[in-house]
Amino acid sequence: MPFFFFDSTMLLLIPAILLSLYAQHKVKSAYRKFSEIGNSAGISGAQTAAEILRRNGIYDVDIEEVPGTLSDHYDPAARKVRLSSENYHGRSIAAMSIAAHEVGHAIQHNTGYAPLSWRHAILPVANLGSTLAFPLLLAGMIFSFKSLIDIGILFFAGAVLFQMVTLPVEFNASSRALRQINDIGLVPRSEVSLAKKVLNAAALTYVAAAAVAVLELVRLLILRNASE
Repeated sequence: MPFFFFDSTMLLLIPAILLSLYAQHKVKSAYRKFSEIGNSAGISGAQTAAEILRRNGIYDVDIEEVPGTLSDHYDPAARKVRLSSENYHGRSIAAMSIAAHEVGHAIQHNTGYAPLSWRHAILPVANLGSTLAFPLLLAGMIFSFKSLIDIGILFFAGAVLFQMVTLPVEFNASSRALRQINDIGLVPRSEVSLAKKVLNAAALTYVAAAAVAVLELVRLLILRNASE
């Protein structure tokens, strides 16, 4: 059978890989552009997050500064909104948008948004699947041990499921972020539309990641059947 890591089935991944490269370019370009445009309220990402949390009556979520670029995230276990230094202190459209998005996750958590709970529950399985799937698949194919191949595919399917559940979680967080920015009146409507451009660019990266994962799973199933 074809070599496991490089064979004709790799052609399946090309569209998703190209989309992924485009998404990375898009988010970096949008972030760079809107990081240079200040929001009219003159508030930092940390202040944006704090105001949205306050307006939603959420007082048990802390806001922390973390190192790195675009390392922003919400930790549901620690109940912390973590913002990269540039977005924590920055007073740009990008900083405000990303901070609002991460608080969107905190609001999801506070309201019991089911997909967020599912993603958090699936995370350990997804991490295990990402670590073990390919060693098991490779060993199964080298030694013609089909049970190992099936277990490897099952592990990888867990990682794919995580990517799929991530999509509604991220899109919903962005929707909540834009609604909060608009309803609270942090900035004029014209700036809400700019914030939407930042968040749409970021959302494309999740779509691309899901596409790569799904097509990789299809590829593995084709290889499995070819090994029979």
